[in-house]
Amino acid sequence: MPIKTSIATVSISGTLDAKLQAIAAAGYDGAEIFENDLLSTHLSARDISSMMADLGLACTMFQPFRDLDGLPEPQRTRAFDRLERKFDVMQELGTDLLLLCSSCSPIASADRAHTIADLHEAGERAAARGLRIGYEALAWGRHVNDHRDAWSIVRDVDHPAIGLVLDSFHSLSRRIPSSSIGDIRADKLFIVQVADAPVLDMDLLQWSRHFRSMPGQGDFPLDDWAQAIRKIGYDGYWSLEIFNDRFRAGSASGVALDGYRSLRLLEGGIAKPSAAAPTLPPRATTTGVEFIEFAASHEEAEALGAMLRPLGFRPTARHRSKDVTRWTQGAASIVVNCEPEGLAHSFDMVHGAAVCALGLTVPDVPAALSRADFLRVPRFEQAVAPDEWPIPSVRGVGGSLIYLVDAASREAMWAHEFPHALEPEAAPLLNGVDHIAQTMQYEEFLSWLLFYVALLDVEKTPQLEIADPMGLVQSQAVENADRSVRFTLNGSLASQSLTSRFVQNYFGAGVQHIAFATSDVFAVAEAARADGLPVLEIPRNYYDDLEARWGLDPGLIERMARLGILYDCDGEAEYFQFYSRAFARRVFFEVVERRGYAGYGAANAPIRLAAQARHKPEYLD
Repeated sequence: MPIKTSIATVSISGTLDAKLQAIAAAGYDGAEIFENDLLSTHLSARDISSMMADLGLACTMFQPFRDLDGLPEPQRTRAFDRLERKFDVMQELGTDLLLLCSSCSPIASADRAHTIADLHEAGERAAARGLRIGYEALAWGRHVNDHRDAWSIVRDVDHPAIGLVLDSFHSLSRRIPSSSIGDIRADKLFIVQVADAPVLDMDLLQWSRHFRSMPGQGDFPLDDWAQAIRKIGYDGYWSLEIFNDRFRAGSASGVALDGYRSLRLLEGGIAKPSAAAPTLPPRATTTGVEFIEFAASHEEAEALGAMLRPLGFRPTARHRSKDVTRWTQGAASIVVNCEPEGLAHSFDMVHGAAVCALGLTVPDVPAALSRADFLRVPRFEQAVAPDEWPIPSVRGVGGSLIYLVDAASREAMWAHEFPHALEPEAAPLLNGVDHIAQTMQYEEFLSWLLFYVALLDVEKTPQLEIADPMGLVQSQAVENADRSVRFTLNGSLASQSLTSRFVQNYFGAGVQHIAFATSDVFAVAEAARADGLPVLEIPRNYYDDLEARWGLDPGLIERMARLGILYDCDGEAEYFQFYSRAFARRVFFEVVERRGYAGYGAANAPIRLAAQARHKPEYLD
């Protein structure tokens, strides 16, 4: 049976009524009402209750209530008076559950008996109204900051109206073993709150308030934590509680949908499949990048061809009925779409010549579509002529498409769709697509990271910060198991960085560069220069430093400097790469040779960005 989903209204931006509408539209079963959202709305608690009922949302909890336990008089009496008022609000909201945080007050007593007595009295008052209280150990609580201690208190209070709230952040930020959850009784676990986060060495409160993320976007071992909760028989709500500055800057609908997808990802397993959810559609397996499609006018297509030819691409076939050409080199295929109407034309009108679609090869197309539907990833539907090969697709980054190409029939697809031969293929210089770099607004970064991790069977690499001459760029890659599909995602807060200027001038997120793999980067670089590819020039200082740092052969250094080839190594593994200048002031190409190297040459990224900055009019001025 699917889990019951909920989200705290503090997790998304906007007014309370707008948040609730976004939450309902995303598909949640319920929502926690955050007190500040209620205080700042013009609607009464009864109005909110009525709205949630109309939207089909349960009010899963009212939160938070702070600093009740362990207080001396007269503060204790005032706290219980305040509690009674919150009970009034809860009844107007139509929820029976209140979140009570462990006390952070500097005057709170450490006496456990005092805390138990306070919770027992709170339970008596709640029960008199048919209400419940969930006690949560804040990671920075003054005396109770461990869910094991909170559970022992709840257990010893032994009141039917007092239970436990488990929050993944409070437990995992303190590295509390998830195995300890096995001691908790399922009937006393009133609600589960979920958040992921990057692993940071910082103050717990600041970490929590600014860097929580959706499941799958961070580094917490949520699979083990969730499995421990399932194992005790918990069948209540799984509710997101996310504090993140990026999400507050994003649209309520977008963040709400991301949250829903993240809970579905957690349900099926983030890093490993969940044994408790065997019937859920698994993440889609991919076996390669089948093609990259550019939208372009005829004039732009000619200019693109002038960039592709030096890399060994040739226009080898034309579509059976459309103004679409297939360019091939080795195992790589570029499709150039010059149709005067349809999605590609619209894409070109908005963005200019650019990548409008990617084709990924998958062994099971129906299963991949089922996964997309499960996550509420929209499919793209368009008219298909009777003689055309139908290729299903879903919406991807920046309004682009991801086509799902059946691995078993891919060759038949090409033969059917592109029967008109043009030029013969050139001698293979490239092995295929190595990786595709996509750039987006900083606020969208985690959203697209979640999109790939939730939809495709890929893993994240560690997140990096790369120095652009005009600011920092956040970068992270996702890769499938055999690394035949790799995306690098990039976002920056610096408005003048190359990354940000791409987004501004491109009018949204998209593919900024395509890296092709080769077994001989020097041969490709020689041929590309000879055929007139405009190559990014790298400063001589870089090569002088390479020679000193790595002790490379001086002849090799000279050849690399002449061809603009950059170098990195990791132990015995080596990485060679060079870049073209930008096509249409948007997209540029990279050629890489990996000699056992698994990364992306991050050490060279500042060099590349500085070299591109010297060509600012070309790169998105």
